[in-house]
Amino acid sequence: MRRRWADVWTAAVASAVTVVSAWVVSDGTVDGPERAVFRFVNGWPDAWRWPLWIFQTLGVLGMPLVVAGAALLLRRWRLAAALVALVPLKLGIEHEVLKASVQRERPGTTIPGAMLRDVPSAGESFPSGHAIIAFGIVALLLPYLRRRWQVLVVVLAVLNSVARVYLGGHAPLDVVGGAAAGLLVGALLNLAVGVPERPG
Repeated sequence: MRRRWADVWTAAVASAVTVVSAWVVSDGTVDGPERAVFRFVNGWPDAWRWPLWIFQTLGVLGMPLVVAGAALLLRRWRLAAALVALVPLKLGIEHEVLKASVQRERPGTTIPGAMLRDVPSAGESFPSGHAIIAFGIVALLLPYLRRRWQVLVVVLAVLNSVARVYLGGHAPLDVVGGAAAGLLVGALLNLAVGVPERPG
């Protein structure tokens, strides 16, 4: 097992993106290009509702524990421990740091005419907790996977974030900030527990 400079750089860049996203949305509004992107994605056909709803479940709070169970079956003890640790760390950075610093309501409140598909119309929107989970898992899994599987887990995480915008649960910068926060937590966990010398 080793510690990688790649995780140091990932943590640094992800931290910067999280801070910048929080600063941009700190006035609580959704305007300009962000609103245009939201309306574009949120306006996709209703036929996409259930496929995208499935993708958004990849960011639920219990997903790291499901993946940790698979890691235990494969005797990846450090990976399993990091995945379990992702849950309380996600809750801490989401609620105690970011939501405590930035108050922005969900699109049902901030964007007139937002189409809501089985998501709350009100409540704190920044950051997306689903994105934190999805991209935290990505950061933890990538060192263990070969290239084709790395691409797959990244695509699934991106689809998770796109789904949250499509369903009307978050504005685009909510998921960008959440994804960055997830990568930050995942990179720090990689540094804490170590990653394999080579994937596979």
